[in-house]
Parts: sequence; C-alpha cells; structure tokens
Amino acid sequence: MEEKNIPEEEGKKPSLNFIEEIIEGDIANGKNGGRVHTRFPPEPNGYLHIGHAKSICLNFGIGQKYHGKTNLRFDDTNPAKEDTEYVDAIRDDIHWLGFDWDGEYYASDYFDQLYQWAVQMIKNGRAYVDDLSQEEASEYRGVPTKPATPSPYRDRSVEENLDLFERMRKGEFPNGAKTLRAKGDLSSPNMHMRDPFMYRIIHQEHHRTGNKWCIYPMYDYAHGQSDSIEGITHSICTLEFEVHRPLYDWFIKTLNIHAPQQIEFARLNLSYTVMSKRKLLQLVQEKHVSGWDDPRMPTICGLRRRGYTPESIRLFAEKIGVAKRDNVIDVSLLEWCVREDLNKKAQRVMVVMNPVKVVIDNYPEGQVEELDAVNNPEDETMGMRKVKFSRELYIEREDFMENPPKKFFRLSPGTEVRLRYAYFITCTSVEKDTEGNITTLHCTYDPASRGGNSPDGRKVKSTIHWVSAPHALDVEVRVFDRLFATPAPDEVEEGKTFLDNLNPESLQVLPHCKAEAFLQGFEKKPLAHFQFERMGYFSIDPDSEKENRLIFNKTVGLKDTWAKISDKA
Repeated sequence: MEEKNIPEEEGKKPSLNFIEEIIEGDIANGKNGGRVHTRFPPEPNGYLHIGHAKSICLNFGIGQKYHGKTNLRFDDTNPAKEDTEYVDAIRDDIHWLGFDWDGEYYASDYFDQLYQWAVQMIKNGRAYVDDLSQEEASEYRGVPTKPATPSPYRDRSVEENLDLFERMRKGEFPNGAKTLRAKGDLSSPNMHMRDPFMYRIIHQEHHRTGNKWCIYPMYDYAHGQSDSIEGITHSICTLEFEVHRPLYDWFIKTLNIHAPQQIEFARLNLSYTVMSKRKLLQLVQEKHVSGWDDPRMPTICGLRRRGYTPESIRLFAEKIGVAKRDNVIDVSLLEWCVREDLNKKAQRVMVVMNPVKVVIDNYPEGQVEELDAVNNPEDETMGMRKVKFSRELYIEREDFMENPPKKFFRLSPGTEVRLRYAYFITCTSVEKDTEGNITTLHCTYDPASRGGNSPDGRKVKSTIHWVSAPHALDVEVRVFDRLFATPAPDEVEEGKTFLDNLNPESLQVLPHCKAEAFLQGFEKKPLAHFQFERMGYFSIDPDSEKENRLIFNKTVGLKDTWAKISDKA
C-alpha cells in the first residue's frame, strides 16, 4: 500500500528515488559535463491521461530540480494515427499542469537525418530491404528459445539495397510491400534484436511534412536517435520499454553518436481505470462517454473538467513516487489528493440536490434576512458572504423522515434541528400529494436561536443545509461514479471485453437542484471550484457558459476513503 500523508520531519533531507540517485551519481562523476537534460516524448495520436501526468511530473520535475532542461518532443512517426488536434491538446495539458518546455521538437524534424543514417547503415552492411510481409517476418523470427531463420532477402547487395530503399522513398511500392530492417542478432532471446524494422511504407499525408515522405521510421529506430540529436542525457520511460533498451543502445553504438542513458520506471496503473489509448479511443468512438474530456475519463482534460486541480495531480504524482516494478494504485488516493487541495481553496456554498419545500409557519410573511456565512473555514482571507433567509426554504429530501429509525437525528415530526448559519426549526406537519409523496414540510422556528445557537443552551443533534426558496437558483448537477464497476476492468472472462465491466450507473444527472443566490453569474466562470456543504466538491462545467445556466460536475465526495484504506495498510 502507498504511503500515508506523513509530513517530512523538519530538517530531514527528503529521500531520493532510484532515478534521482542515478542522476546525482552522474553529476558527481562529471558525466555529460554535469548536464541534466530530459524530454517528454508523446505520440500525438490521442489525449494524455493520468499515467502521462506522472511522466510529465517526473521528467519536468527532474529538469527543474537539477537546473537542467526538458524538451517536449512529439513522436510523430505514424501519420495514419496522428493529428494537430492532439498536438494542441498535449501542449495545453502540460501547461495546465504547471510546466513549460525548453524546446519543442518533432521526430519529423529529424526525418532527413534519420534517412541519411539509414543509408549509412546500408552502406556499412548493417541494414537491408526486406520483401517479407509482417506475418511472414514474424514466422521467420521464431521464438525466444530458438534462433530466427534469416530472411531470404537478408543477403542482398549494398547496391541493390540502396536502390530499393531510394525507390521506397520515391513511392514506387505500395504499403506493406517492403521494409528496411537492421541486421541484428538472430540468435538473441530478445526478439527486438532479431533484425528489427527501421522503416515501413505508409502512403498518407503527414500533419507536418505533408507528402514529402511515404516511408516512416519505426519507434525503436527514431526514438534513441532523436534523443541523441537533442543531447538528452537521461531518457526516462516506462517499464515496458526495458526490453527495448538493448536495441536503443545498439542503434546508437552502431551509428557512433551521443549516447543518452535510458532509465525505466513503473507505469501508473490505477484501479477502476483503463490506461490504454486504444481502449480510451474506443470508449470515445463508440460513445460510451461524451468525448475525451468526459469527466469520467482518466484523461487530463477529463480530470480538469471534473474539477481536479493541477496541484492535486502533482501531489498525486509525488505520493505514488517512482517505483521499479509495476503495481496498482487505488483510485481513492487520487481522490484524497484533490480533496486535500480543494479543502484549502474551495468556496463553500449551500446547494440542495434533491429538494423538498419547508414552510416556517411562524416566520413573518414577506420578511427576508441576510445571514453571515463563512466562505472557507480553512482560509480566513476568503471572508464571509451574505445568505438570504425567508419563510419558505428547500432542504434535502433525505434530511427528513416521517417515521425515522432510532438513530436518525435529522428532521422528523416533532424533532428539532439546526439550519446552518440560521435558526433551530421543529417539524409540525407534512403535506402530501394524491400518491402519498411528501410535497411540503411545515415547521416552526425559534427566533432566539439566530446564528444556530439557543440562549437556553439546549442542544440539537443535527445541522442541515438549506436554500431560501424565493431566491434559489435552478441548477443542474452531474454526479459521477467510477466509469468501471470492477477494480480491474481489463480482467475479463473468455468471450467478454473490458466494455462488459462498464458501470451503468456512472453518471446521474440531477436537473432540478436549488442553489443559493451567491452563485448567480458563475456560469461564465467554467471550472470554478466549490464545496457544496455536506455534499462534496463540485466545479462548473464549461457547458454552463454555452447554455447560459449553471451546470455542476461532482469532483469528489467529502468522505475520505483513502484514509481508511491506508490505516489498514
């Protein structure tokens, strides 16, 4: 289980993660002249998710900590899947998280150089043009325990390979007809080393280079060389690339160019969540969610729309730390982080989400009071606001029971409760419609209990929130649960898919909520954060401004499940 929120002892130096230990050792030994230069290299084929946020915080955080540099480099080597929409979204997400890059680059910036290096490898007898299909090449590669069978095209002459590669570049062959492969180690148990692919043919316009190229470098060929060109010192990536590292190093050694050090760390796996871009794209395309920024999605833009703050995500990245082995983080830790942040900064307001009307029969008709309410008890500088109080109010339907069980301490016939910031009230009777549903509660109030205290010292066991009916704003509240019903949605029975684990109750729309008048005009302030007293943390959905009405997204409840889980660890 992950660590609890235990502050560092005063004066104690924070411990280093294993990547920082490597970097500090390199600096001490004068490696790379003491430079630290990292990069964040996303492929622009989708929106970034919380796993990418961990990598962003790590790469940019290391650059900042060691007074180095961090590049943003788009790995745009597959024009069939990439788009400028994703490039723009990635930029926005990184800036929103609070980081900026020292240089913005693209793998496509290096296409000419990568091509020249490929030609050099052909001339040196280290690469050849292959006619095998992808399926045939896979068969020839065999299995890790037996050496591969050489491609029948492996011994083509240098002259023939140069001619074919040039013709590939000119577009003479259709997609899939030929590839360029390096001459690796056919007996290596690491399958990536068995004549790895360097180039494939893709006749498709590129978002930056247009139709200049119809051959595109493979990730394993382009990535290390791009790192080298940019002078990257520490190429930090997730654990699935550990098996690629020998090939990363082999290409750099073969070309005799600057050698960055690849370091792998455990990727983020989050309970109740899928992280695969392919699966997230499927959720969007098949309309299981409203889009990439659906507040149930683990995308950064989805978390932002739900009401998560950059500070909360950075805190989450700090809490989970940097591990060498994969593990699953409970999503309740992420919820704890946003709750911890919003508790300090969120404006408190009262919103009744399932309203029932209350009439205070002994309150003067037509009278309206303005009561003082605290904006945030955690931050006195946020001050106070005025809340209107009148004869007719709304309270939560769940805060009243006509025939309550023994330990129900909220409102019921003959019982007294405190209205937040206001008065004590006692229920005297109820009105019902023809179907027996309660429509109105009749109460009396104690005028001497203004501010929520009785002069005779009597106690009440419950305080409930409310909204003045004549002054209430009609608002919509969208309540989100976890998108998947099981902690490990990728684990499915035979014949089923991760989609079978979708939670059918992941979105509940409450269209008739009542909010205090303070919120008037906030529809023009998308993503503003609030704590609905007793209910949780909410933010204003961007749809509010478009529709000219207040729409709130529930970010997280007030209940801290992470504290209970971590206490058991």
